[in-house]
Amino acid sequence: MVEKMTVGNVLKTKKLWTICAASTLVLGIGLAGCGAPDNGGAASTDANATSAVPETGAVNADLKGKISVDGSSTVAPITSAVVEKFTGTYSGVQIPVGTSGTGGGMKKFGSGQLDIADASRPIKDKEAAAAKSKGVDFIELPIAYDGLSVVVNKKNTWAKSLTVAELKAIWQNGSKINNWSQVRKGFPSKPLKLYGPGTSSGTFDYFVEEIIGKEGKSRADYTASEDDNTLVEGVSRDEGALGYFGFAYYEENEEKLNLVGIDDGKGAVKPTQETILSGSYKPLSRPLFIYVSSKAADRPEIQEFVKFYLANAKDLVKEVGYVPVPDGVYAAAAKRFEAKTFGTVYKDKAAHGTPLEQLFK
Repeated sequence: MVEKMTVGNVLKTKKLWTICAASTLVLGIGLAGCGAPDNGGAASTDANATSAVPETGAVNADLKGKISVDGSSTVAPITSAVVEKFTGTYSGVQIPVGTSGTGGGMKKFGSGQLDIADASRPIKDKEAAAAKSKGVDFIELPIAYDGLSVVVNKKNTWAKSLTVAELKAIWQNGSKINNWSQVRKGFPSKPLKLYGPGTSSGTFDYFVEEIIGKEGKSRADYTASEDDNTLVEGVSRDEGALGYFGFAYYEENEEKLNLVGIDDGKGAVKPTQETILSGSYKPLSRPLFIYVSSKAADRPEIQEFVKFYLANAKDLVKEVGYVPVPDGVYAAAAKRFEAKTFGTVYKDKAAHGTPLEQLFK
């Protein structure tokens, strides 16, 4: 029986790639080249490698190389699930997946250190400009939807929902709110402790922009971590805690946490597969992306991996706990990659919040 993909087990699997322990089996395949020197992302490929995917269960050892991926910890479970399935067929390709955050990944991507960047938000203008200055262009590919989830401790029986205005009052720079009684009349007098992603995280960027405002800044006096599992554990241990992270991390840990409904003025809505896809979970539904470097796009192992990613994303996204984009968006993304359409569709502020179906046709 194939083990169901979860945030927990795909990230545990991902760590095996970077540790490269004594065992000769990683993700169920032999990685004889695990200890080989890093060639800076350059790949050794078989001249006869084709784009045809072998039958399920067949192993193709002809395709070889190493693909460097880093970025969003939110997107990492999806990419890791794809890697596990891909390398089960293409045993000669190594794909370590880093989680330095969207911002951290984009810095590496823009300087030419990465083949693919995982991102939980669209690339920023300054990141695109930095990449261009280094001769790096990119192909932007949407792969899933996420509902950024606001959570509290299981013992919290009062904060079943919060308004956008209340979240802003709590999280904005300079806020002095440190007790639940300050959030809303009727809430108990209990210390409020905040948990959230670090400033290199795309989740942080998205939350700040949508809740505090485009020109706003987050308070800094909170427990920050790029590791969402650290945030889960912090909120689960502290009765007065409030935190936020990707929807899949809540689903994986729902026995430890309570989900908070978000009221944007039209009533409180909690993130679910349905409310995220429909867009009714506002303003914290968001698209997730991978960015493929122009310097890597023509390599055979990159070609195979990205095509495999887009062809299998719908099923693996659901298994990991996120929400697939519509079939037409996956098809448009595949055409975008095949045509090597460089650049971002997010060329102005109006594009942010626009359904993917209208941006990727």
